[in-house]
Amino acid sequence: MAQASEEIKISREDNISLLTDFDIFLFKQGNHFRLFDKLGSQIIKEKNGVYFAVWAPDAVYVSVVGDFNNWDRMKNPLRPVKDSGIWEGFVEGVKKGALYKYFIKSRFNDYQVLKSDPFAFFCETPPKTASIVWELDYNWNDEEWMKKRSEKNALDKPISIYEVHLGSWKRKGFEFLNYREIADQLIPYVKDMGFTHIEFLPVMEHPFYGSWGYQITGYFAPTSRYGTPQDFMYLIDKAHQNDVGIILDWVPSHFPNDEHGLAFFDGTHLYEHQDRRKGYHPDWNSLIFNYGRYEVSQFLLNSALFWFEKYHIDGIRVDAVASMLYLDYSRKEGEWIPNKYGGRENLEAIDFIKRMNVEIYSKFNDVQTIAEESTAWPAVTKPVYLNGLGFGMKWKMGWMNDTLRYFSKDPIYRKYHQDLITFSIWYAFSENFILPLSHDEVVHGKGSLLSKMPGDVWQKFANLRCLYGYMFSHPGKKLLFMGNEIGSWEEWNHEKGLDFHLLNFDMHSKLQKYVKDLNEIYRKEKALHELDFSSDGFEWIDFSDADASVVSFLRKSKNGEMILVICNFTPVPRNSYRVGVPKNGFWKEILNSDAIEYGGSGQGNLGGKKSESIKSHNRDFSLSLTFPPLGVVYFKYEG
Repeated sequence: MAQASEEIKISREDNISLLTDFDIFLFKQGNHFRLFDKLGSQIIKEKNGVYFAVWAPDAVYVSVVGDFNNWDRMKNPLRPVKDSGIWEGFVEGVKKGALYKYFIKSRFNDYQVLKSDPFAFFCETPPKTASIVWELDYNWNDEEWMKKRSEKNALDKPISIYEVHLGSWKRKGFEFLNYREIADQLIPYVKDMGFTHIEFLPVMEHPFYGSWGYQITGYFAPTSRYGTPQDFMYLIDKAHQNDVGIILDWVPSHFPNDEHGLAFFDGTHLYEHQDRRKGYHPDWNSLIFNYGRYEVSQFLLNSALFWFEKYHIDGIRVDAVASMLYLDYSRKEGEWIPNKYGGRENLEAIDFIKRMNVEIYSKFNDVQTIAEESTAWPAVTKPVYLNGLGFGMKWKMGWMNDTLRYFSKDPIYRKYHQDLITFSIWYAFSENFILPLSHDEVVHGKGSLLSKMPGDVWQKFANLRCLYGYMFSHPGKKLLFMGNEIGSWEEWNHEKGLDFHLLNFDMHSKLQKYVKDLNEIYRKEKALHELDFSSDGFEWIDFSDADASVVSFLRKSKNGEMILVICNFTPVPRNSYRVGVPKNGFWKEILNSDAIEYGGSGQGNLGGKKSESIKSHNRDFSLSLTFPPLGVVYFKYEG
């Protein structure tokens, strides 16, 4: 160790460094937002080598080991950078593609460990765990998308999200498709189906495939299971060239305890809280970030900004926000520590979330941040300056739970549960909501959406079409998990591709066409998306006919366009059912979920109806309509 100690004493001035005094100043303040250009492994071509830098403040010795030095822990020691806790060094002759780790010897208990690089751009394919020296050079061809991205991501525009797990959308036998193969098949499919965005379950490197990416070790590296960083860039680039936005799931709420990762990084609880009452997640057997430590919150902020900067993503969906907000989340009495005011709110995490949103929107004002937040925490999507958390949108978990409970009931009992369908409107405009029918609803024994529906096979499909028609007319943006659009019978299995062979069967192919048409109408009709987050865009006609299990309402655009939506949640057709309308004239039937082309019975209103001067529902005019069984019908006012 004497030799190593002598090498550590080499002054920074005599060696290559990317860290200026200002970098160190910002780093120690927690205000450095381009650490991914400074830390990790940075190729310096003009010097024919690689600069390495890692934060390990409680180490007494750090070296970089790799296939370039036979993993020799003594050959390439790093030196401390003043009192920053960062260790740095330059190794000549190292090339792109080299494998490496950091050897860290702690000042405590003679702890020694090999760690992957927290800032690595690329990693070995699990179960291997080495980091890989890499560059992020790529010639982007998405200029047109980037110019108009603010319009595509605007809150008054249609946002219909197709949620995808990269390893199980499609496969070639038992093998994964790579990023480029996925791009060449997924993007045309999504564009044809009419979705506006794709949301990927976490692509960041994760050691356990069965975590679906939610146990991240590489916060700056797309998983190598499907290819290189450039291959993933190609996937995003191709999406943008086809007018499809990309949203990434991102997990700042917890991280796994794998030895090669962030856990106990330098022999101390560097990234996680030391006290398990704040630093351990009982739900996922994982560790919780210490958001109150500047360097840790800064690390996470850098990760979020990195994916916007380097990969041109259009949004992030932040996982498990509720678990960050509450100190007692999933904990019994005595298993958590109150905050300084004696409350259950995690003040450090709240500050981190607010700062994250401020930094993202200040640097990328044409993107969106989305919260998966399952409680009634107020002002999640209000600006930070109004004491909100600052997210752009939030998953509406209450709507999802109530709606699926309702649709799982036999229609004969639905009249006793009308409130499950109507209640969501009473708080629909308190936040900027996304309506999610996500992966969480088709796993862990819950069954597929189609299998949840009651009745015989015909009624199951009719119920599912009814659910989707109701969802696409309800205020809020839309999200469907892959497979929901084709009517998968089995719940999602991450170990195999989707059952696309089902499209050889009539009912499944017709359901797919129905979802495609729903997307087209949703995108085309401003009344269905323009005022999603304003009560001005919604008006009840009748929510009280529980005996018939019928609801009717209007969706409206900024310029007064109107669409009348009627949902019949029973298999009983309703003939000559009178519905009040605010305007006299012709109401064109633009969607009928019971159409024969969608697998229905073909009952409807022959293309539309002209209103009559007969009062109904406190309106001067009304329509006498046929409501198909388990059907949703949209009418557009044409005058």
